[in-house]
Amino acid sequence: MASPSPKSPEQNEKTKQYDRQLRLWGDHGQAALENGHICLINATALGTEILKSIVLPGVGAITIVDENITSDEDFGCNFFLETSSKGLNRGSETLRLLLELNGAVQGHSVQEPPDQILKDNPDFFKSFSTVIATSLNEKLIKDLSQHLWDLNIPLILCRSVGFLGSFRIQFKEHAIIETHPDNERVDLRLDVPFPILSQYFDSINISTLDLKDHGHVPWIVILYKAVQQWQITNLDRWPMSRKEKNEIKEIIQQYIRIDENGVPITEENFEEAIRAVNTALLPTFLPVKIQDLIYSSAAINLTKDSSAFWIMSSALRGFVEAEGKGKLPVTGVLPDMTASTEHYVKLQNIYRSQAAADAEIVYRKVQQIVSQLQCDTLSEAEVKLFCRHAHDLHLIKGSNIALEYQPGGPVASYIARHLEEPDVMMVHYILLRAADMFRSEHCRAPGEWEPESDIAKLKNCVSKILTDVSCSPFPKDDHIHEMCRYGGAEIHSVSAFLGGCVAHEAIKLVTKQYNPVNNTFVYDGASTNSATFTF
Repeated sequence: MASPSPKSPEQNEKTKQYDRQLRLWGDHGQAALENGHICLINATALGTEILKSIVLPGVGAITIVDENITSDEDFGCNFFLETSSKGLNRGSETLRLLLELNGAVQGHSVQEPPDQILKDNPDFFKSFSTVIATSLNEKLIKDLSQHLWDLNIPLILCRSVGFLGSFRIQFKEHAIIETHPDNERVDLRLDVPFPILSQYFDSINISTLDLKDHGHVPWIVILYKAVQQWQITNLDRWPMSRKEKNEIKEIIQQYIRIDENGVPITEENFEEAIRAVNTALLPTFLPVKIQDLIYSSAAINLTKDSSAFWIMSSALRGFVEAEGKGKLPVTGVLPDMTASTEHYVKLQNIYRSQAAADAEIVYRKVQQIVSQLQCDTLSEAEVKLFCRHAHDLHLIKGSNIALEYQPGGPVASYIARHLEEPDVMMVHYILLRAADMFRSEHCRAPGEWEPESDIAKLKNCVSKILTDVSCSPFPKDDHIHEMCRYGGAEIHSVSAFLGGCVAHEAIKLVTKQYNPVNNTFVYDGASTNSATFTF
């Protein structure tokens, strides 16, 4: 995606600063990021690394909640603290140095315990786009996750202890319009061309093209003409099998000109047409996952509190049932191809104009719905973007972190099932959970004071969790011994890696682009293995 043209020296400098990320999520994604407000609970080494990778791309504001005083241990793993910070509030000192990375980011520091905030000011978290929490005890994890679940605010719970790390993303549902699939399906409508596209195809006769135009006609036209010729003897069917598509390739070969010696003349546009047979001759259809979305209860039973995603999904259903005749709006995106400028621009304008017309119909339906519900209006740009990516819409249903702490049930059986696998990463998840439980019971990390004496206490925490999920104890205590040897310490390289991963996920949540991890990621820095789990 090209960078936006600068309209002023200020915008030009901003575009230069964010050039690479603008190519990833566009100027509208950058605008969403700049309107975002991230809250971090505890400015640990992991928390600071997360914020670093969120401040640099230009999030609008950050707030650090941390009542802790900077200690010598913090200097050993947190690069965003100075020796002069000793004895001062860790969150304020970290914030001061983080903001030096990007002057456009606003920063706030709150020097109160998060559990006290939950008790005295529960509305505090309402203003945030996403809350990121590190180094919490088990009780606070349960209380905070339930509170944010009720507020419908995304939470990313992060852990970094020794060589182990994890993060867990919690949200009720997350709708992604721009999923950026690796292989985006090209929407050419060759099987059901709309009127202006049919007129363009009919205006070209490959057999009568002069020498100059023959090598510059777009491969889309060549492919369409070959299919038309094939359909004459095949009852107007659409070629689906490999044999039928090979027959289309043979017809295209017949279109290629030969020289006076009978040798085929190499023309890139015809070679492109042959290569595109397998990918471009897919019939136009309504994907099952999109059908499930637009006919879901959330898209049918709208209320004034319905999100913009569901309002647009409802309008999209109306388009599919009426004007679209069972098809989604035209995307309006044309792939690169060998063609004359005249041909390519004309063809591009045809697709774009049809996409604009389809989006306009959906937008009018959105306006009708908004008027009926008497809710906030949606911009035409939002609807156009939705229609442009309607083929790849994605919805993730999340789950409450608090459910993981309930004995029995589907989450417990899921954990038990994964613990049966050899060398499974679920063991590390159990160890990190046990460390949280230990912190709740003893107000410190396991091994922080007396590693040897804490082994039995941590083993007891592990046993409680395994009992809840109906699993037998670990055959060996090696992992428990190792966790106690960590003493709750953070290794900066592990926190830096994990911090970058969490920052990516937070940006996905704020910009609503790219599919986030669903829902738990566990990392072992010693073996460099990782795994994802969906509770």
